[in-house]
Amino acid sequence: MSLKQLLVDVHTHCYLPRYAAFLRQRTQVPRIFTRGSEERLLILDDEPAAGRPVGPQYWDRDEKLKFMDLHGIDVSIVSTANPWLDFLSPPAAHALATELNNDLEEYCATSPVVSASEGIHRLYGFGLLPLVPDVSVNAILQIIRQISSLSHLKGVIMGTRGVGKGLDDPALEPVWQALAETQLVVFLHPHYGLGQGAKEAWGERDNGHVLPLAMGFPMETTIAITRLILAGVYDRHPDLRILLAHSGGCLPQLSSRLASCISHDPVVSNRLQHDARYYVSKLYYDAVNYGPEEMGFVADVIGRGAAYGPSPQKRGDRSSGYKHMRKEMEERLRKPAGNSRRDGLG
Repeated sequence: MSLKQLLVDVHTHCYLPRYAAFLRQRTQVPRIFTRGSEERLLILDDEPAAGRPVGPQYWDRDEKLKFMDLHGIDVSIVSTANPWLDFLSPPAAHALATELNNDLEEYCATSPVVSASEGIHRLYGFGLLPLVPDVSVNAILQIIRQISSLSHLKGVIMGTRGVGKGLDDPALEPVWQALAETQLVVFLHPHYGLGQGAKEAWGERDNGHVLPLAMGFPMETTIAITRLILAGVYDRHPDLRILLAHSGGCLPQLSSRLASCISHDPVVSNRLQHDARYYVSKLYYDAVNYGPEEMGFVADVIGRGAAYGPSPQKRGDRSSGYKHMRKEMEERLRKPAGNSRRDGLG
């Protein structure tokens, strides 16, 4: 089977056994606890105290493979589900990240092979970084070096807060540089929603988790990546590869509005090297938008990006947008072990 025939799932989570065991030991959110004969997961401070059911589908690799078989998925890029390591101290986060990255490498490296001729396994992973307040940059760079040395880990999963101040935090500059140089994909995923201020927007009616999940998560991603773009991160690190969860939230729909606002704002109008729509086209997007029309729209937005680049070209179309996303995944799966560029990692 050639790569062009593979169905690859880039947005699929797990709690590795070590992580699940760690959550069972906790008495505060996030934690796994038992109610009656059932294990329950609690990851948000403001969610119902009963939490949600959690079982082997979270940590049993056989269950993951059964799910893939059921849905015709050839390869999955697995990542730890939120809240990652955000609740830990810097030393604890660094230690657990090291262990979980090694665990994830073993989880993937010993998975079945889907293409013997290409040497492609059914499972690959996005590793964890110790992105917590007050962590040292050297501690983060050390884990980036670890991940880049693990041949079945193709990138990192990251929340929208970085080390506490967002993705435009100057403290993250060495991190962006290292991730660009090692060519690790950054899978940007929401967790925090829109904060306490969103409660007024959600209103008093009980709508379960619909508004925070359907609206809050995508908007969280949109704001986070827009702050990164406005900070000029892509101008300084043009080789950075960022994959946005949930098809980039609202960013594709608002990209032309964003470009217009930038061009008319005296604070930022001369800050960036390119039109905002060019940066939007450099990003990568998963297909978790639940509709073919929505996915087609995202591909349209990506496809037009060439018209706004440093050397403007003919405006692309939907097919060129899909090719952009597909090309990156093929490169990631074909990348052999031990060829990461490590310049500047200290």
